[in-house]
Amino acid sequence: MSLLKDAFERGEFAVTAEMAPPKGINFSHLIECAKAIKGRAHGVNVTDFQSATLKATSLATCKVLKDSGLEPVLQITGRDRNRIAIQGELLSAGVFGIENVLALTGDYTMTGDHPGAKPVYDLDSVGILQVASTISSGKDMTGHELNGTPSFYLGACVTPRYDPVELQILKMEKKIQAGARFFQTQAVYDIDTLRDFREKTKHLDAKLMVGIIPLKSAGMAKYMNNNVPGIYVPDELIERMKSAENKIQEGIKISGEFIRQAKEQGLCDGVHIMAIGAEENVPLILDEAGL
Repeated sequence: MSLLKDAFERGEFAVTAEMAPPKGINFSHLIECAKAIKGRAHGVNVTDFQSATLKATSLATCKVLKDSGLEPVLQITGRDRNRIAIQGELLSAGVFGIENVLALTGDYTMTGDHPGAKPVYDLDSVGILQVASTISSGKDMTGHELNGTPSFYLGACVTPRYDPVELQILKMEKKIQAGARFFQTQAVYDIDTLRDFREKTKHLDAKLMVGIIPLKSAGMAKYMNNNVPGIYVPDELIERMKSAENKIQEGIKISGEFIRQAKEQGLCDGVHIMAIGAEENVPLILDEAGL
């Protein structure tokens, strides 16, 4: 059974950390960062050409992590593959014993380092969840029987700070119907946002993991407020970052405080840490959170 699924079923506060494959084939730093949280995290979530930027594939990276004794979470987007390739990727994950899958639609190619690339979008995140569920039942999308069936624990993403939030909840319901059993949120910095979202989604049969992106500067916070949909960093946190002598350490402290508060108040079932290029700081965040 998936370690992540097992943690949720045992009522544990689950922890995953996002790690990006390298732009190249040197996996040494990624493996070092992943091993630093072995035994403390229930999964290492591997990005799939994040921001439409060329990297090694999520599947290859998940295989490397699994061979190193870690529990990978395969991200797969609909941007770069048609339904044949998506099904092939899922079957390949099954061959490698990779059980956790996070389905995403994917950022548009114009945002990445190959802006001339043609997007596919044959399946969106709901479609990927549906096909993963179908494959887990022993058939492909067209009803052909599979010779050997993988088992997947499926997840998806959600944005708690969205207007109107009811649209996000409707999408969650569709994703749950398609097979999603856990959700990882966009980064949340305001505890009231998380509290309100938890209340509005308490009827849903799925686990909620709050997303955490540690702040590195007040400028980063302001940029996200102005440019990243669904992210709101309160002014008080921006002021803390402005006045902090060690801004990286302050960002780690803020993240740890938020996780601890969310856990103590029962506002989520786990946490998903997205350190974005500073994965070596994940253990420090867990220390601050008491995890």
